Amino acid sequence: MRYLTAGESHGKQLTTIVEGVPANLPLLSSDISESLLRRQKGYGRGRRMKIEKDLVEIKSGVRHGYTLGSPISFVIENDDFKHWENIMGEDPIDDTQEVKRQITRPRPGHADLNGALKYGHRDMRNVLERSSARETAARVAAGSLAKKILKELDIHVVGYVKEIAGIRAEDVEMSSQEKAEVSENSPVRTLDQKVEQPMKDAIDQAKKDGDSIGGVCEVVVEGMPAGVGSYVHYDRKLDSRIAGGVTSINAFKGVEFGIGFEAARKNGSEVHDEILWNEERGYYRRTNRLGGFEGGMTTGMPIVVRGVMKPIPTLYKPLQSVDIDSKEPFKASIERSDSCAVPAASVVMEHVVAWEVARTLLEQFPHDQFPKLKEAVQQYRDEIRGF
Repeated sequence: MRYLTAGESHGKQLTTIVEGVPANLPLLSSDISESLLRRQKGYGRGRRMKIEKDLVEIKSGVRHGYTLGSPISFVIENDDFKHWENIMGEDPIDDTQEVKRQITRPRPGHADLNGALKYGHRDMRNVLERSSARETAARVAAGSLAKKILKELDIHVVGYVKEIAGIRAEDVEMSSQEKAEVSENSPVRTLDQKVEQPMKDAIDQAKKDGDSIGGVCEVVVEGMPAGVGSYVHYDRKLDSRIAGGVTSINAFKGVEFGIGFEAARKNGSEVHDEILWNEERGYYRRTNRLGGFEGGMTTGMPIVVRGVMKPIPTLYKPLQSVDIDSKEPFKASIERSDSCAVPAASVVMEHVVAWEVARTLLEQFPHDQFPKLKEAVQQYRDEIRGF
């Protein structure tokens, strides 16, 4: 299973094409749009989220509520394009016309300068329009398809905020369904209500200061059977795929599983998960310090992965930069921005993790027809329980 996205931040639309989805999977456009609307919410979002109403239109690959096995294409219209048509339109302009809203001052922390150097763009709007986090809407559309597959296989994925600006939520014991409900009702998508207001206060202060703040998102996957992934090849290790997927999200700079970097400060006896067995569960672990992975494969325990999101680099008190035409120092230009996008990013990360998990499952089991995939996964679960 693979996908491709296309579209610019202020262009006509975002497009997602997904290939390799099993036939006869029940799917409605509302399954996708629900995830897109979740991505738009969260305390600290900027004005763009009030302009766009991200609703998906399925263009191919689905008939009468079921997938066909052929490529599925989604379109998300950019409502703001009507204000940008003269700037972002595809029609050529002649030498007498001025290029509007041209960008020659790269913003520190963005792809502007590096992308201009790579592709030779003198107008860095050609870079920032595609490198914008707006593209994550198209990725959430693909991930929502993956979440649908996993849900039908009784595998549940939920993401939430673990930390904002150093304010850390305490671990809370609850089911994946409870986590989804609690985080959805929290403006900062945290499970710990005690830190909700301090997180909001930190976001408000950053906005007042013209600054931005980052944080940590956590995603948990429950219901995964053991042995999914591979120890044989580096590119088939599932934890490696998830780590790569998470760091591919705009502004994410680090990933950890289970106790993560804390393992460097502990003895081996405090890190590894002892193996137990009973007739009902089969093999399981006494603890889950390794976050559901050993040797690039699942252990059958919940997958627990965290991603670090840096503060958004578009600031209302901009940092110094250099104009690529004049080479003179300037304050970096400002596009619309969020003071904190961590709550929304937890939704993006949730769908990125879901994609990597579903993709690996489909590689391991026959998947041309969804009913046969479901049967094969259940048969494997029964087999390893009695191993």
